[in-house]
Amino acid sequence: MRALWQDVRYGLRMLANNPSFTLIAVLTLALGIGANTAIFSLVDGILLRPLPYVKPENLVSVTGSYPRGAFVAMREQLRTLDVAAYAEGHEFNLTSQGEPVRLAGTFVSAELFSILGASPELGQTFHSGEDAAGQDNYVVLSHALWEERFASDPKIVGRSIELEGVSRQVVGVMPETFRFPSQKTQVWIPLHDDPRAVFDYWAGDFMPVIGRLREYVNFTEARAEVRMFQSRVFGLFPWAMPANWNADVSVVPLQNAIVADVRTRLVLLLAAVGLVLLIACANVANLTLSRAATREKEINIRFALGAGRQRIARQLLTESVLLALAGGLLGLLFASASLSLLRAALPADTPRLADVHINWQVLVFTGALAIVTGLVFGFAPALQLSREAPINALKSSGRGAAVSVSQRVRSSLVAGEVALSVLLVISAVLLTRSFWALSHVNPGFRAEQVVTARITPNDSFCRDTARCLGFYRSVLERVQELPDVSAAALVNTLPLDGRVSKRSLEIEDLQPGEISPLFWLDIVTPNYFQAMGISLLEGRAFTNSDTTGGLVAIMTAETARRFWPNKSAIGKHVRLQDEKEWRTIVGVTQDVRAYDLQRNAPSWIGGTAYIPYNRTATLENRRIPTEMTVAVRTASENPQAGTMIRRVIAALNPEVPVSEVKTMRAIVSEAVATPASTASLFVAFAGLALLLGMIGTYGVLSFLVSKRSREIGIRVALGAQRRDVMLLIVKEGAKFSVVGITLGVVSAFAVTRLLAGELYGVGAMDPFTYVGVAMMMTLITLLACYIPARRAMRVDPTTALRYE
Repeated sequence: MRALWQDVRYGLRMLANNPSFTLIAVLTLALGIGANTAIFSLVDGILLRPLPYVKPENLVSVTGSYPRGAFVAMREQLRTLDVAAYAEGHEFNLTSQGEPVRLAGTFVSAELFSILGASPELGQTFHSGEDAAGQDNYVVLSHALWEERFASDPKIVGRSIELEGVSRQVVGVMPETFRFPSQKTQVWIPLHDDPRAVFDYWAGDFMPVIGRLREYVNFTEARAEVRMFQSRVFGLFPWAMPANWNADVSVVPLQNAIVADVRTRLVLLLAAVGLVLLIACANVANLTLSRAATREKEINIRFALGAGRQRIARQLLTESVLLALAGGLLGLLFASASLSLLRAALPADTPRLADVHINWQVLVFTGALAIVTGLVFGFAPALQLSREAPINALKSSGRGAAVSVSQRVRSSLVAGEVALSVLLVISAVLLTRSFWALSHVNPGFRAEQVVTARITPNDSFCRDTARCLGFYRSVLERVQELPDVSAAALVNTLPLDGRVSKRSLEIEDLQPGEISPLFWLDIVTPNYFQAMGISLLEGRAFTNSDTTGGLVAIMTAETARRFWPNKSAIGKHVRLQDEKEWRTIVGVTQDVRAYDLQRNAPSWIGGTAYIPYNRTATLENRRIPTEMTVAVRTASENPQAGTMIRRVIAALNPEVPVSEVKTMRAIVSEAVATPASTASLFVAFAGLALLLGMIGTYGVLSFLVSKRSREIGIRVALGAQRRDVMLLIVKEGAKFSVVGITLGVVSAFAVTRLLAGELYGVGAMDPFTYVGVAMMMTLITLLACYIPARRAMRVDPTTALRYE
């Protein structure tokens, strides 16, 4: 320990005596370690940290989804799991509490909180059986809603509030840290299990199921029992179900299920930022090797006084670790400052994003990373300098005392930097091109100058069909009269808003025995296609006469091709399941990217259809849609359009909330938020890698010029031209640059396949990207070679030879 403390004190003095070297090395390491700390904070908070529930290792997710009836059967029959179900994405109007507000809510089975082991901050959660019909008029509030809407009233438990016109008793308030199934949820409401409502019971929400392993039960046993249940559940349905429904059902850890969509992306980011740190290590190693030229005499004296190789190596490694620890401390500051920017860059719906912060695990990671980094970049210099000194080493007077450090090691380090930079730049370019392609996809509508607003009366409001239709008719008439409005329409699900409304449609020409496909059903008013700028390819649009009960439909081009290949869909017939009369297809529109910018509809949807908004337009609950979105096309960009729409609705019915007032441009931008954030982070890392790679190349060649100044002076004295000197240095730099670029391209061929799932419109092996990046890196490395070469051209032979 005394020897170690002596090494630390001596190392600190040496670093203090070389402030320029120390500052550059610490800043370089701080960038690499800070970036790794920030990304590791994301990985720790989202992927690694256990879920904040009791014994989270026993919590599981059933990979299939089940309606209420099937879930109730599962709850009764399973012996290896205690299970709970939830239906996210529902919304409720909170009224009688001042201005009406729209709340995001989740229907849950009564056992959900107890299975998670989550205790309320106030009151209690639901008891077993409180999700049965007639016993479910309760609600649990989120901490945020309790604070914002009820002023943190401690007496809220036991009070009743109105949600969707239904009085529900508040039984509890959850703590601020409880965010299941997502941080959007503001209220939890018991499932309404009513076997008498056959359609809702067996065809309503198909819900995710979670569970807790019972004592002495493992995943294999639970998985086997769930699959056995799946083989039996078909016989419980009152109608035939597709044979492939939940065919690959399994049981996985709940944490894996929650973060499944972001795991690959975060691992890729962590790998990318790890490469940046390796480049930083190579840079500092080269700096240390350059500094070694001034320490040859010191090391030789230490050898002469009896120091062994291990003692010398330990001293040098101690200095490297001290540098890395200083870089780690500064990197923590960088990471703390950048973490909020990272959280803002990621999509708001990223799971567990609120759990991301710098904690003791992150601090331990940063400390360990700093020590390992110090050992990594200090190894090569320590190995070179701790070699036995020649007997006559002390005879050197110090002039020209360039240490005999292997130029091959230095060139290899820079070649490695260039290779890693090429790999990162290729990945960044692929992701950027993918983002560019995605952001320039034709969504099937014209997003410019369209403002939308969601109108959400209570469910009870539209039980009177005539009142509901009359209200929305008045809304359209008033909105159409607003200044600068060229077209206005209503739709139940707006493209790219994350909602899917579905119904089974019978196709007239289906073969006997074929199951009616599930359709994405858009219910619209006549001017919808005009307001959204959706082109009609064949037939006609809806007219005002269709709103009085016309049994007509319009198909998208993809759907028409699927069900009537090489034929016209006009005049064909479809009908909603349980409708008695057929609907006539009167038009075919261009395809609309309604689900996301990569797909028109999810894979489990068989087609997309539009029907007019009238009393025959019903959804899964066999009622006309209560919630509608008004889409308004204006003659110019009008920032006041949203405010005017709110005023219209308030004048017609002040109890009806208006939410999600957005432009279609903003909705399209949100649809590319995830690829945009991934691409931007990779571009930032690639830019940092390029900068460090250029600095490394410049440093090596600068050292080469200083080391060979006498040789260059002799060449010039013997008649070498400046051009020859420049070519000499550039050729030296080109050697390791070409090796690095070649290694980087070969590595990219092997590694970028992992990016395939994140790419759209460009392949992981895109030749233009590889050739373009190789050419760009060649130019950049030549630029890094140019400055030392220019300095070599100015070597004065008289000065270079003065000391000989």
